[in-house]
Amino acid sequence: MARGKIVIRRIEKMSNRQVTFSKRRHGLLKKARELAILCDVQVGVIVFSSTGRLYEYASSTTSASTGMPSIIHKYQSAQEHQQLLNPVSQIMF
Repeated sequence: MARGKIVIRRIEKMSNRQVTFSKRRHGLLKKARELAILCDVQVGVIVFSSTGRLYEYASSTTSASTGMPSIIHKYQSAQEHQQLLNPVSQIMF
């Protein structure tokens, strides 16, 4: 028996919203860890709650303190490289 589809919209009741956020955040971070291990890739996940609390996961072979910064630096370098290769962005400049 399959689960029914749910309508994706904001949960109005605060307590239900917090429980859903907690469960889905845990599931998202778990999937990120699994992806990093199974596929031998670098994964970085940053989540801010509605109260502004930060939750993060960074897979890296280095220590946890340098994991997320190195992933962010790698992302920024890739973005810059992609913009240089994209002829549309050249025209915009």
